[in-house]
This record gives sequence, structure tokens and C-alpha cells, in this order.
Amino acid sequence: MNINVEDVYKRYGPMVLRRCRQILGNEEKALDAMQDVFVQLLRNKERLKNQFLSSLLYRIATNICLNVIRYEKRHPVSGNDELVNSLAQLDDFESRTEARDILDRIFSREKESTRVIAYLHFVDGLTLEETAREAGLSVSGVRKRLRVLAQKAVLFKERYHEK
Repeated sequence: MNINVEDVYKRYGPMVLRRCRQILGNEEKALDAMQDVFVQLLRNKERLKNQFLSSLLYRIATNICLNVIRYEKRHPVSGNDELVNSLAQLDDFESRTEARDILDRIFSREKESTRVIAYLHFVDGLTLEETAREAGLSVSGVRKRLRVLAQKAVLFKERYHEK
């Protein structure tokens, strides 16, 4: 069955945009990411079925947004944009910087799917069962990854604060 991308866009576009906004925290980047989600859908529409589209779009949006974050980390923006962003968050800049640094170090050695699992469970508030379904893993697999991630976070934070 062939899907009508225009109908899917009208129906699920707002959901995808909310997801992109939530992860990226920037309207312009979220709009670009949303468009990328539907470009992916267009490229693969012949292979897709009209079932579970919301879950598929949610997962594609998450992955695209995480790719944007990863790209920006490797290719930092220089100049006034970075200065404006840092000044806008100056009130709690030190805490946010420390938290970002810890998370970046922890996630740098993890599988991409572990980052997705952490977002789904801790940020989006999905249950273990929902997270497992979205990630395509078993509940015990999700539980194990989250447990290992939490242990690494505790160890890293203890080591980080000792210095």
C-alpha cells in the first residue's frame, strides 16, 4: 500500500514539529529537522505501510534531531550566534555547562540507540515498555542499558567532582 505523504504531513506534522522543538530547543532548527523527517518519508514511501506511522515518524524525528546535535558538536558555530546563546543562558551557565559536559562524556562512548533510549525514557517520560517498543528492544534490554548508563553517570560525576 502506497502512503500519501501530503496527508501524513497534515496529520502528523504538528507532532513531529513538537518532538523536534523538544529535542533541539530552537524553532528554526526544529522546522528544518521536521522537513528532513518528511524528506526521509518521501524517499522511502514505496517501502512503507500505512501502519504505525506516528511511531515511525517519532523515531525518525528523534534520530534526525540527535544527528543535528552531533553535527553541531563536531562543527561548532563561531561568532555572534554562540555569544548570544551563551549570554541568554548566563544566569545558570555554569551548571548547564557542567551538566552538558558530563552528558557528552558519558554518551560519547555509548551506542546511538542508548542516547535515544535515554531521551525517550527520561525526557519524554515513556515507560520502559513504551521505550522498548519505540527502540525496537526488549524491556530487559532497555532496563539494562539505563542501569549501566546510570552507573556510569554516578561514577563519572564522583570522579569529575573530586578533581
